[in-house]
Amino acid sequence: MSLADGVISRIPQPYRGLALKHREFIKFAIVGGTTFIFDLAIFYSLKLTILASNPVTAKIIAGVLAVILSYVLNREWSFKNRGGRERHHEAFLFFVVSAGGVVLAFIPLWISSYVFGLRVPNVSLTTENIADFVSAYLIGNILQMIFRFWAMRQMGFP
Repeated sequence: MSLADGVISRIPQPYRGLALKHREFIKFAIVGGTTFIFDLAIFYSLKLTILASNPVTAKIIAGVLAVILSYVLNREWSFKNRGGRERHHEAFLFFVVSAGGVVLAFIPLWISSYVFGLRVPNVSLTTENIADFVSAYLIGNILQMIFRFWAMRQMGFP
């Protein structure tokens, strides 16, 4: 049984048919969860060490690395049955769309850091880290996910 089948089998019966109909979205969401954890680990590793004073730079680096992982997982699993474009054209579109997603993900972090000033010494380190998580990973990733799912289906993997 595949990972997607395992996830779908755990969905309550009234909704399982809907999940089967949107199997591609379930796979996309699993890839998203995986790259979310990857991105989060890279971001906080950088932010709490060598890029402590540059959280937006740390988020951009983490986002770019997560995009590379996302391409491989989406190409080889989520959208494996789609295609029709040459691989280099498909990869180019994926990375252009993903660049837009990375920008959408770091804009809320930039706003919380530099417009609202939620940085040490203005706030405690705990408040800064919570603000960074909410702005970059909750708000930013929701914006990015909506944009990328729509754009990948339309342009990346038609």
